[in-house]
Amino acid sequence: MTKDAVLAILRKENDYISGEHISRLLGVSRAAVNTAVKALRADGYEISSSTNKGYHLDAVPNSISAQELAAYLDEARMQTVECLASVDSTNNRLRELALAGAPNGQVVLANEQTQGKGRRGRAFASPQDNGIYLSILFHPDTLPTDIVEITAWTAVATNNAIEEVCGVRAGIKWVNDLVIDRKKICGILTEMSVESESGYIQYLIIGIGINVNEQAEDFPEEVRHIATSLAMETGKTHSRAALAAALIRELDSMCQAWPKEKTEYLETYRRDNITTGKEITVVRGTEEAPAFAVAIGDDFSLRVRYADGRSEALSSGEISIKGLYN
Repeated sequence: MTKDAVLAILRKENDYISGEHISRLLGVSRAAVNTAVKALRADGYEISSSTNKGYHLDAVPNSISAQELAAYLDEARMQTVECLASVDSTNNRLRELALAGAPNGQVVLANEQTQGKGRRGRAFASPQDNGIYLSILFHPDTLPTDIVEITAWTAVATNNAIEEVCGVRAGIKWVNDLVIDRKKICGILTEMSVESESGYIQYLIIGIGINVNEQAEDFPEEVRHIATSLAMETGKTHSRAALAAALIRELDSMCQAWPKEKTEYLETYRRDNITTGKEITVVRGTEEAPAFAVAIGDDFSLRVRYADGRSEALSSGEISIKGLYN
């Protein structure tokens, strides 16, 4: 596509480059180059032009698009990344692709979700132009009992990407919420399809929502006291495309590492975890029980001790931490 090719050339140049030179490099007409530049400007790229000098890329939009991702990911990886302006849910769209035979590692990425989902059917605020809403397809040769471990690995991979691009590392609330200063910046929702004959996982859809450049007013009023963003915590605006690309690379590495590099992920998860040593509440349906979070097990379960002295290793359910999200 001429527009993408012109953008790639402008990115490489520190100085102005003439339209004539671009046309020769691409083997297209000067008019085609001019049309491509106009289209890029319409997409939010700031491109200055001079009769004697040519074109110069001054600034790029902080957008989630194939054009921006292509600056960080190679062409082969981009073949299995679908970028959407808006979607009801990236998990829903990826499920459609999975049923149509999408390959391992297929990614759906959206600039906005109109029906973003969290755990237990909760809504996940997904305003346009601010966050990262991404789902990846994974075909692990494993049983459903390993889903907690895979979800925990995903939390580590996501945290790695955030640290690489934004220079801050979050705490992990068991099993998969990323938290900074007692507020949530990221949620992970893992959904699976199981083969009825073998009992093994047919495929996993891992959905990740990261609050990147939101300010307090961008969140619904009912979640402002529990949600924060990377911009709010660091005082900086971050490139969503750079973070999305880093996240895709980390998830690719995670899928390749599964399950042989468990020790590395477990050590990092334990180091980042903020749940152990805290007074918590274990939630199962409508039942709640106070407990103490003792440790993260070798299978990524949460070992807890109840007030009556009973101990349990949690591999499902939900917990709340006293003082968190308050």
